[in-house]
Formats: sequence, C-alpha cells, structure tokens
Amino acid sequence: LYDGKTVTYLDMDFVHHGVPQMELEAEWLSPDYREMYEPEIIEKADYGDFLKTMLARVNICSKEYIVRQFDHEVQGTSTVKHLIGKESDVYNDAVVIRPVLDSNEGIAIAAGINPRYGRIDTYHMTACAIDEAIRRVIAVGASPDHIALNDNFCWPSPLPAVNNPDAEYKLAQLVRANKALYDCTLAFKTPCISGKDSMSMDGTLADMAGNLHRVSALATLQFSAVGKVDDVRKCVTADVKKAGDLVYILGMTHDELGGSEYYEMYDETGLNVPVVDVKSAKQLYTTLHRAIQEGMVQSVHGCYKGGLGVALAQAAFAGGLGLDIDLRNVPAQGVMWNDTILYSESAGRFVVTISPQNRERFEKLLQGTDFGLIGSVTENDRFKVTGRKGTAIIQDSIEKLREAWQSTFRDF
Repeated sequence: LYDGKTVTYLDMDFVHHGVPQMELEAEWLSPDYREMYEPEIIEKADYGDFLKTMLARVNICSKEYIVRQFDHEVQGTSTVKHLIGKESDVYNDAVVIRPVLDSNEGIAIAAGINPRYGRIDTYHMTACAIDEAIRRVIAVGASPDHIALNDNFCWPSPLPAVNNPDAEYKLAQLVRANKALYDCTLAFKTPCISGKDSMSMDGTLADMAGNLHRVSALATLQFSAVGKVDDVRKCVTADVKKAGDLVYILGMTHDELGGSEYYEMYDETGLNVPVVDVKSAKQLYTTLHRAIQEGMVQSVHGCYKGGLGVALAQAAFAGGLGLDIDLRNVPAQGVMWNDTILYSESAGRFVVTISPQNRERFEKLLQGTDFGLIGSVTENDRFKVTGRKGTAIIQDSIEKLREAWQSTFRDF
C-alpha cells in the first residue's frame, strides 16, 4: 500500500518459488588428496630480526595512515577508539561506541578474516573468522551473551564453464564454509543478523605475451561482530599499562602454522590449519569477561595473524613499556620449537596483563581453562623472550619493534 492505495499484488507462491533453483555438482578435494604438507623449516639464527620482519608484513603492519583518513568521531560517541596506546598509534582489537550519550551502555565492533586458511580447508577458515570476530569484541569487554554477526562472502564463481574447470571444487568449498557457519553460530549462540555475497570474484588478465587467463580470488569469508557492552567504563584496551604487571597467555597453543603469516614468508601454505574448539573457547571467553567486569584486568590483546610473538610486541610498544617473557610457561600441545610457540595462529587465545595484587583471584577464576603466567611488564624498553631451552632468543628495543611495524607504509 502507498497512501492507503494498493500499488502491488504478488502471488506468494511466486515470491517463494518463482525463481528456478540451480542444481550444481560439488566435489570436495581434501587437503591430503591435494597433497598438501607441512614444510620443514630451519629454526632462526636471529629471532629478533625475524620478529621485526614479521611485524613489517602487509597483513600485520601499521595501517595508521588509512585510519587517519576516515572520520571515526561522528557525534563523539566513540569510547574505545581505533588507535590506542601511549602514542595513540596502535590499533585496538575492537572499537566501542556509546550511541546513547546519557547511557553507559555501548556497542563493540570488530571483524575477523583470513582467506589463506581456505587454501587448506574453508570449513576451518570460516570457523576461525567467526572466532576472531567474537574474540575481538570480547577483548574490549563485550558480553559473550549478546553478540551478533554479519557475514560477507567473496567467492570465485562455482558455475561450470570451459574456463572454470574447478567449479565443482569451488562449490564444495562454499558448502564446507556454510557448514562451519551453521555449526559455529549455533554453538557460540551468535546469530548472523545480516550479510552479503559476491559469487563472481573472477577476472581475465593478460600475461606478458598477451594471452588471456582467468584469475579467481581466494574463497574468502569475513565476519563482522557487534557485542553489547554493559558499562563502557569497564572496557579494556590492548596496551600494557604498568611496570610490574603480570603477563598471562590464555588458551592453548597448538602446532597450527597452516595458512599462517609465518609460512607465507617461506612461500609455503602448510597443512595444520588452526581448529576452533568452541566448547573451550566459550568457557574461556565467559571467564575472561567476568574478570574484566570485576576489574582484575589491565589489558587484553588477542593472538591473531602472526600469533603470540606479534601480539606481545604490539601490546608492549603500544604501552611504551618492556616485557620479559618465558616461552617455557606457554600452555602448548604438540609444539616442539620456539617458532611454533611464537607464530602459530591457534584460535581462542589472549595476552592479558593484571596487577600482581589480583593474581590469586585471577588464577582461581581461570581454573578449568588453559592459561600460563609467562612474564611481566618492565620499566625499561626491552622486549626480552626466553626460549624453550632457557636462553634468551630475543632482546630488542620496543621502539625498534615499533619502527619495523610502522615502516611498511611510513611514506604514504
């Protein structure tokens, strides 16, 4: 109706069944069938230089020059901003806005994505994207009981054609992604309230000889998360706050370098893609949220691309304070060497700092979850990491780590 007058009649059978449904064939090719493998990589001669190289990678490095170009202060509602820390130049896990200015309730907003995992298995790529988006809003103080998701599919065409010989595999990737979406949203109790899809992420490019080739994007699925913050005054950020604070790692580290930034540095993909343990994650996220609400936590930063090593470095130079870390205290399964602990991208993990006076309460609350006290915040600017054999493998200035992180786009 418009102004009380009928403008359109539509038969409901046509609305629901009027468009003929396509019937397509899907064929899943497992990573083993595709002969994917775990590469053999020699351990580092200089862990410090390698960390700086990792921090400078385009998927990890500072994007401050982009953030500064956008107006993220509309109506002055932001509580936790994009950029945080001593110099307000390190991006946080999530942002928090307070849309109703006379209320202390807020909304946390973040996203998760990693298409490289999809090279191995789009089921786990999707699960990890969901987990990352959820984990990011949990990190700032959102309630795990009030989180909603938005999915964004960017997929190469699954329609069979002469120039699309692997269409059946691309469709199978889509089926597995949707299976993970179903499984994880139900398990986390985080509904997808909206979404979009682009199912033709393909193009035709000419090579140096002028021959045309079809090029398909990686199967990609991004999840955005919105979480309710009951009281924005209790929000926390990723930067370490005070010398003497204790540093914890929450969550289990596995030998899961498949699809990681670490392997990408060697032009490898790997096989051991991160696997989300929803049951353990839910318990940990609920416990961490309670610790934040009770005021025990000084800082929280999730482990995402680049793993624990990158997360620790970012938390340190964001706060302008050093860290003294011992990898021997990191909870780990199936991990044999330092690089795996530093750069595995296992899901469900956080770096958390607390005041020493809260240690007993904090550890008691965490009973039944995987956690480890791995070090402390220091007054100086040294980033020190002790390896599994008890010797220091990284001793560097946090300012040099920051410089490496900011170097990639410094001149933009």
